[in-house]
Amino acid sequence: MRENTRHYRELFLGDVPMMDVRAPVEYAKGAFPHTVNRPLMNDIERQKVGTSYKNHGQQAAIALGHELVSGKLKEERIEGWAAFAREHPEGYLYCFRGGLRSQIVQQWLKSEAGIDYPRVIGGYKAMRAFLFDTTRAATEECGFVLVGGMTGTGKTEVIAQLDNALDLEGHANHRGSAFGRRATPQPAQIDFENCLAIDILKKRHTGIEQFVLEDEGRIVGSCSLPLELYQGMQTYPLVWLEDSFEHRVERILNDYVVNLCAEFLDVVGEEGGFAAFAAYLRKSLSGIVKRLGGERYQRMAEIMDAALEEQERSGAVDLHRGWIEGLLGEYYDPMYAFQLENKAARIEFRGTQAEVVEYLRNRAQR
Repeated sequence: MRENTRHYRELFLGDVPMMDVRAPVEYAKGAFPHTVNRPLMNDIERQKVGTSYKNHGQQAAIALGHELVSGKLKEERIEGWAAFAREHPEGYLYCFRGGLRSQIVQQWLKSEAGIDYPRVIGGYKAMRAFLFDTTRAATEECGFVLVGGMTGTGKTEVIAQLDNALDLEGHANHRGSAFGRRATPQPAQIDFENCLAIDILKKRHTGIEQFVLEDEGRIVGSCSLPLELYQGMQTYPLVWLEDSFEHRVERILNDYVVNLCAEFLDVVGEEGGFAAFAAYLRKSLSGIVKRLGGERYQRMAEIMDAALEEQERSGAVDLHRGWIEGLLGEYYDPMYAFQLENKAARIEFRGTQAEVVEYLRNRAQR
């Protein structure tokens, strides 16, 4: 078992290409970076084999599987596996438990294509357990400090400047607020957890044992933080980032309006990109209507509508400052001020972005 663990470690540290031969529905629920799905059976075939196994036993299920994946279909799949193996001679293949499916693919590759390709013993399940243990071990063995601050102070910018930071929002592809969605979708929960664990693994491999995290809630968009990590974040020391109200407004304007609009235009296209961006902003504001209250929501929604109309007409974004200033002053700042009271005892340093980055870099050397 220890030898297998060492092998999993080498696979993830080396970003070794791997061929996942599970069904597409399994792959979509969670996989690893640098993997490609080349299934032995598609979803329908897998379902039929599963039903046969349940009703008639293993031998009948195996026989049905060979019947379903035969002839030209078998040839096509072998060619797909062979192409991957030729392109990635250093790679591996795996199935869910490292059992029958990966053995069959391995055997067919050797007998039909003349390629002796290695498989991962224990498969997806064992590698997933290894990554789960990697995160858990870090929470028990490493030190952590949080970067907090009012909305718009640039906490993510601090994280980006530190070699020992774990970018939770980056892994979740979400900025962590009601307006935090990106133009591209978030990863599946398991993919988020896997990427975070691999990040931890690689950083610990370089000798890092003190990590910096942005102060987050339990959920970043639709991705939930690992429980042990989130529990630890309720007690970790805190570094508080400070900036002026004016600078915060400009940063939010740039991130959530200028850059995000460009992102939607790039992803959706020129024709529908702005409409998708505008719909996203309006939906984000309506998502906190209960917390804002009807009158305040209506006032900010009208400012946002006028700003979006002007932006679409002329490209100018100045009017967006109106609803941004309102949200900061009337909603986010009072909420953060209340949270700050509960966290004040854990704050070990306060400063500007440059001061906080310098402090955290020096802190990591202790």
